[in-house]
Amino acid sequence: MKIEEMAIAGAFRIVPGKLRDHRGCFYEAFRTAEIARVTGFDFRVHQSNVTVSRRGVVRGVHGTRAGSGEAKLVSCVRGAALDVVVDLRVGSPTFGAYDAVHLTEESGELVFVVDGLGHAYQTLAEDTRISYLCAEQFVPGSQIDVNPLDPELALPWIGPGEPILSAKDRTAPGLREAAAAGLLPHYTGTS
Repeated sequence: MKIEEMAIAGAFRIVPGKLRDHRGCFYEAFRTAEIARVTGFDFRVHQSNVTVSRRGVVRGVHGTRAGSGEAKLVSCVRGAALDVVVDLRVGSPTFGAYDAVHLTEESGELVFVVDGLGHAYQTLAEDTRISYLCAEQFVPGSQIDVNPLDPELALPWIGPGEPILSAKDRTAPGLREAAAAGLLPHYTGTS
């Protein structure tokens, strides 16, 4: 597998090496030792989540406070999605910047996101299923929500039409509003 850091420090794209034959293919989705070697994060799974969404759904931007340990490994196990990582860390050189990759069931690619970063995705096919392997169990009160339609972020959602959002995501504060309210983590240079 190939693990490469994305444009946001703490976010990594994992591209598996596939072995193909007449039956189909086999690949290792990830290895904890390899993730630790490349990212410096000792990733151990403590919770697994799955979302099932129709085409055009945007979920996020969601994150957790820096230091919560709630890193996650995200993959698309059915369908397709535009996966977006946003730097929510106040004081980071890339604060407010994003990077995006297409995840599909065929590619087997994954995105690894450390705590302190925001994560969102838009489903590009009906019945898209996204899997999250989480390094910690969810801790109530640790979640950060930022509006995915914030014009300042200008995330690259794919049309046509308005994305389908939850009420919580639609009413979440924009990036600057969340920062001014003290809701966002601060960049320490290591997270």
